[in-house]
Amino acid sequence: MTATTTQTSTQSYLPEGLPIPTWEADELQKPYWTGLQEEVIRVQKCGDCGVFQWGPEWMCHECRSFNMTWVEIEGKGRIYSWTRVWHPVHPSLADRGPYLAVLVEFPAAGNIRMVGNLLGDEMQNPDFGAAVTAVFEHHPEAEVPHTKLQWKLA
Repeated sequence: MTATTTQTSTQSYLPEGLPIPTWEADELQKPYWTGLQEEVIRVQKCGDCGVFQWGPEWMCHECRSFNMTWVEIEGKGRIYSWTRVWHPVHPSLADRGPYLAVLVEFPAAGNIRMVGNLLGDEMQNPDFGAAVTAVFEHHPEAEVPHTKLQWKLA
């Protein structure tokens, strides 16, 4: 399965001051974060039983194998759930509410789910099951260059 680039954002959706997203010292999540910089979404898939999983773990949630691989998935999913966030979860978001957080499900990847921001009108009421596509927000000038994954209605 190959990933498709859906959209690149040159504007920052989130304000300055948030922690920079990056992998932990054990580098388990490194393939995910480097994939975003390449405009692909990478998730784990068990080399033994074939189950997709998110978030990253050293061991398969299904068969307990340690034979985990990273695969690219398409930057398309559907809204499984969403919420409108009114209260800031970080001081730099004090003036940035409300905003929509979505739980995106990937039917082509075993229905794994990821949380992210839904771009657009913060007062919209998206339908459950609505199609969304990935938006890659690049920050090459940051102290630690990184890319954030956002979502938009398809």
